[in-house]
Amino acid sequence: WDNADFSRGVGTTYYQEFSTLNTAKPPFVLDVEAKVRRYLRSSYSAVWTLKITWEKAPAYAAQTDTRKTVTYQAVLTTDGFRSYILMLYQDGGMRWDYTRLTSTNVLIGYT
Repeated sequence: WDNADFSRGVGTTYYQEFSTLNTAKPPFVLDVEAKVRRYLRSSYSAVWTLKITWEKAPAYAAQTDTRKTVTYQAVLTTDGFRSYILMLYQDGGMRWDYTRLTSTNVLIGYT
């Protein structure tokens, strides 16, 4: 996400925090818990979750093309002992023209 460029006024970044230690869990948190359980085959009950969304984000440098945008999310969640991150991308994947990016070693996700 460090190669997104919002300097031309295109796209939005926002976040939503869910603290669920002693409260009812909204459907979004229940879905995150289900994904962690399914993918990791372990029991999991979130006490805190953060959803960050980059909506219609243009690639750096935005002055070259602000029409090819992408929407993606990072969801951080913890049960107080274990922490996880989900990287979610819009249907169709990354729509940036990676051949026009300043860096040639493009990676979706994290290492």
